[in-house]
Amino acid sequence: MTTLQHVPELGTTPTAGPTVLPAKHAGRAENREQLSKATYDLLVIGGGILGISTAWHAAQSGLRVALVDAGDFAGATSSASSKLLHGGLRYLQTGAVKLVAENHFERRAVTRQVAPHLSNPLAFYLPIYKGGPHGAAKMGAGVFAYSALSGFGDGVGHLLNPVKARMDVPELRTDGLKAVAVYGDSQMNDARMALMTARAAVQAGAVALNHAEVTGLRLTGGRVTGADLRDRTDGTEFGVNAHVVLNATGPWVDHLRRMEDSAANPSIRLSKGAHLVLKRTSQWKAALATPIDKYRITFALPWEDMLLLGTTDEVYEGDPGDLSVTGADTDQILSEAAHSVRDQQLRRDLITYSFAGLRVLPGGPGETSKAKRETVVTEGRGGMLSVAGGKWTTFRHIGRQVIKKLSDLPGYSLGEGMEPMSKLPRLPLPGIANPHAVQHRLLTDGGAPLPSLGEDTAKHLATHYGSLAFEITRLAGEQPELAERIHPDAPEIWAQVAYARDHEWAETTDDVLRRRTTLKIRGLDTPEIRAGVQGMLDKRN
Repeated sequence: MTTLQHVPELGTTPTAGPTVLPAKHAGRAENREQLSKATYDLLVIGGGILGISTAWHAAQSGLRVALVDAGDFAGATSSASSKLLHGGLRYLQTGAVKLVAENHFERRAVTRQVAPHLSNPLAFYLPIYKGGPHGAAKMGAGVFAYSALSGFGDGVGHLLNPVKARMDVPELRTDGLKAVAVYGDSQMNDARMALMTARAAVQAGAVALNHAEVTGLRLTGGRVTGADLRDRTDGTEFGVNAHVVLNATGPWVDHLRRMEDSAANPSIRLSKGAHLVLKRTSQWKAALATPIDKYRITFALPWEDMLLLGTTDEVYEGDPGDLSVTGADTDQILSEAAHSVRDQQLRRDLITYSFAGLRVLPGGPGETSKAKRETVVTEGRGGMLSVAGGKWTTFRHIGRQVIKKLSDLPGYSLGEGMEPMSKLPRLPLPGIANPHAVQHRLLTDGGAPLPSLGEDTAKHLATHYGSLAFEITRLAGEQPELAERIHPDAPEIWAQVAYARDHEWAETTDDVLRRRTTLKIRGLDTPEIRAGVQGMLDKRN
C-alpha cells in the first residue's frame, strides 16, 4: 500500500486518563444574565468557525468576550464543508506559492499540535486520464512541489502505477487511466472541530450562547454598542452591551450590515457547495481528487466510514436560509464523480444524506471557482466591524489576524491592556491526545466502566473527543442505559447525547443528530431516534 500518512507513536501527544466529569456548562438563563449585566470588550455575532476562532483568540488575549449565534454553533457553512484541512493544490496554478506554504503550516499545526484527536493525515490520489485537463508530467511535478512546500512532512509527492492505486481505492475507474499523482493533506469532522474551539473560547473566559437571534443593534451617539437578542428556545428577550461589535455572520453578513445602515451596499457574493454522503461498497485507504477542468477538482473522500462526494461551486443569489441540495446538484456531483469512480459505488440507493454550504467571497466579477478565499474586515457607518471570507484550514490564523486588525483600527480601545497576538501561546483544543492511545485505553484499562465497548465505538469516541472520551465512558458507567448504542449501525452511544446536552450546548435534536454525532449523515435520523434524543434533551436540569 502506498501511503503518505504520518501517525504519531503512542504517547507522543498528551493523553489524559479517566477524569472527574467537569461542571456542566452554565444554563441558558445564567448565560443570558451574564450577557445582560456586563459590558463586553467584544461582542462577536456569528458562531461559525470564523467567529468562534476570533472569540477564542480575543479571550486568550485578555478581552472580555461574548459570542452569540442565531442558530447552533457551526450550524450552517462551518459544518457543511468538504471536511478538509489542506494546502490548496490548485493555488499552485496561479503562482500562489506563499499562500500554499502558509496553508500547509497551519494544517500541520492543527493536525499535530492543536487537534491531533480531531484531524488526521490522509493520502490523496489524483487520477490522470487520457484526454484530461492535465498531463502526468505536469501533475507529477505539481504534487512534488506541493509536498516540498509542506516540508515533505507527509511524504514526497510522486506518480503511482494505476494498478497499485486500485489496491488502495477498489472503486477507482481504470479505463483510460494513465497515472495517479499522490500527495498528502488532512481531514476532519468540521462540526466537532468547531465545537471544541467554542469550548476552548469558553475555557479562556468567553461567554457563549447559541440559538440567540439578533433582533436589533444598540446605538450610542450613532455608534453600534451592542445588540438586542431573542432566545429562540423560549422567546426571552435580552441585550448585550459591548465596546466593539463584530459581525461574523457569514452568508448573513450583509443582512446585519443593513441593520446598521439600511443603505449599505452588498459587500460579498456567495458560492454554493453541495455534497453527497454515500454508503461505501468497499474499504478505501486513500481519497480521490479528480480534475474536472483546469481549476476545479471533485473529491471522493472516505469519511466517517462513509464516502463523501463533492463539491459544486455555483453562484448563489437566494436567501441563505433557503439553501438546499437540488436534484441538479445531485446529478452534477454523481456525474463528476463518475470520471474516476466506478458506477457500482455511485448508485443513488447508497446516498444517505446530502448537504450544502455557502462560501463567502469578496464582491466582484469573475467565476466563483477562481475567486480568492480571502478574509476581509470592513467598518460600517455606525462603527460595527464586519468580517467575511477565509477558509477552514487557516481558522486559527484568521482569528489571530482579525484580532490584530481590530486592535490596530483607530478609534477603538481593544489594544489597551491586551496581550499581543505574537506573545500568545499556541494552545491546543480541549481533549488533545493521540487518538490511537485513547482508543487503546478505552478498550483496556481506560474502558473499565464499559467492558463491552465495541472497537468501532472506541475509535469513534477517541477521534471525536480525544481524552474527553473518558468523561463519556465514565458517565455511561454510572448510568448503564447510557452505554447502549443509539442505533446498531452507528458507533454512537446514548451517553454522547447526555454529554452534548450538558457540556456542548445541544438544544435541539438536529444539534445532536447532525453536529454532535454522525447519525444524520448515516441516514439514521428515524422518528424513534429523534423521540429518544428529544426525551433526553427534555431532562435537562
